[in-house]
Amino acid sequence: MEIFAATPRLILREIIPADEKGMFTLDADPEVHKYLGNQPVTSMEEVRSVIQFIRRQYVDNGIGRWAVIEKDTNLFLGWAGLKLITTPIHNRVNYYDLGYRLIKSCWGKGYATEAARAVRDYGFNRMGLPVIYGMTEVGNTGSRRVLEKTGLKYIESFEYEGLPHDFFGMTRPE
Repeated sequence: MEIFAATPRLILREIIPADEKGMFTLDADPEVHKYLGNQPVTSMEEVRSVIQFIRRQYVDNGIGRWAVIEKDTNLFLGWAGLKLITTPIHNRVNYYDLGYRLIKSCWGKGYATEAARAVRDYGFNRMGLPVIYGMTEVGNTGSRRVLEKTGLKYIESFEYEGLPHDFFGMTRPE
């Protein structure tokens, strides 16, 4: 199991099949899915399929979402990482999207920002990406704050899957 990054409180590592219980806790919560289309998972089989999909991205794209693990407790808190977007979203394609999702009990503790900054640094410093993007539904002020604290700047708003979204970006610092 590969560790991609570490912060003072977190380890970011590949998502593995043993993370299925944590992934279920995360993705079965309707509040977590409030700004994600309101389609929480309802079975472990769905979670296993998501884990397989993420692990396939590691192979196909060399990157994907990573498990966010609290160092002190070794607890699964959620995921954060880069995803190569290969289907057009608002006239953009083949770009890296910075994303994160945490179990509700972990909200408001700075974990998302800490993890997102580590992901950003990995993308710029290890992958040499020239730019990293992120998007969030307009009403998701918590996610917007994370993107802004990570250094991404608002670019524009657009409709995606019938809902208003904000698009953010950051170019690699010189």
